[in-house]
Amino acid sequence: MSRCLQLAVAGAGSVAPNPMVGAVLVYNDIILGEGYHQNYGGPHAEVNCFESVGSENRKYIPDSTLYVSLEPCSHYGKTPPCADLIIREGVKRVVIGMRDPFESVDGRGIEKLKNAGIEVVFPVLESEAGFLNRRFVSFQKKHRPYIILKWAQTADGFIGSAEKRLHISGMASNRLVHKWRSEEAAILVGVETVLHDDPQLTTRLWPGKNPVRMIIDPKKRLPDHLRVFDGECDTIVFTNGSSNKNFRAEWIEVGIGDSFVDAVCRTAFERKLQSILVEGGSKTIQHFLDTDLWDEIRMITNTGLFIGEGIAAPFGANGKHILSEQFGEDRVDYFLNPGNPLAAAGSLKHFEF
Repeated sequence: MSRCLQLAVAGAGSVAPNPMVGAVLVYNDIILGEGYHQNYGGPHAEVNCFESVGSENRKYIPDSTLYVSLEPCSHYGKTPPCADLIIREGVKRVVIGMRDPFESVDGRGIEKLKNAGIEVVFPVLESEAGFLNRRFVSFQKKHRPYIILKWAQTADGFIGSAEKRLHISGMASNRLVHKWRSEEAAILVGVETVLHDDPQLTTRLWPGKNPVRMIIDPKKRLPDHLRVFDGECDTIVFTNGSSNKNFRAEWIEVGIGDSFVDAVCRTAFERKLQSILVEGGSKTIQHFLDTDLWDEIRMITNTGLFIGEGIAAPFGANGKHILSEQFGEDRVDYFLNPGNPLAAAGSLKHFEF
């Protein structure tokens, strides 16, 4: 099952809104085939696993055990049901990492396998499997995107200078952030961050797709020359009242009294954007913290940089520390919301974020 999870990670950033899934076929402790879900709309992990089995080994399939990190699908979507494929291949034993929370599956795949006389063993490494697909699981169960708060701070707790743009993190950390962007469906910042930094919010330092750019601009203060309006990727601006601005962006009107954060989450859910990386600024991140509307924090601290005064970093996170990584002078700390059941799984500190 650990191998299934390793394979599944290779689909990060390419399969959403589908989950990441890996599959391994084993005969007498020998791996006959492996596969993972590689891209949205493409063959699922089980299909790729069976197709990888050499012609000389196909005769062993009925006597093999199929390991798969997520319950096989039982419905017709963009591809036929994987549970039906497993039955046709004649496999007699299937080991499953976790049940699929998607309402069209949610136990039906397991039931179909059992009704066909197949031995089903589950869950195995359920916490690890759930952590791998935490965005998908959160989206299905909470009906909102998985929210990751990210900021970079100085050693004395500031995220920026009031006078000028402050470069806090180093090149290695910057590349890591662009990797994170490639793995999430959307990225969110407030208007002050855009006006102060003129960011691009793309994945130019890492191969992969750009996230949908989201900006909160209540008073329609953004001018059209900013780089977020370069047309390179989809951009959504949330504002109060009507607006005739386009600037190569979609402007969504938020009603008076309505929460901008709620509007962001609602829009993301309606458009099947399963995750949002919130990159700033301080007020925007602080709002998510104050309302406890977050799932994960990724905090970069330049341990060698002190500035004495500036814009204070967000506070009151109260997350469960899971992992630390060091990149030169930059320390990256990962936290999970204590209310997340995954925060209780100590083994996750060894799992890839």
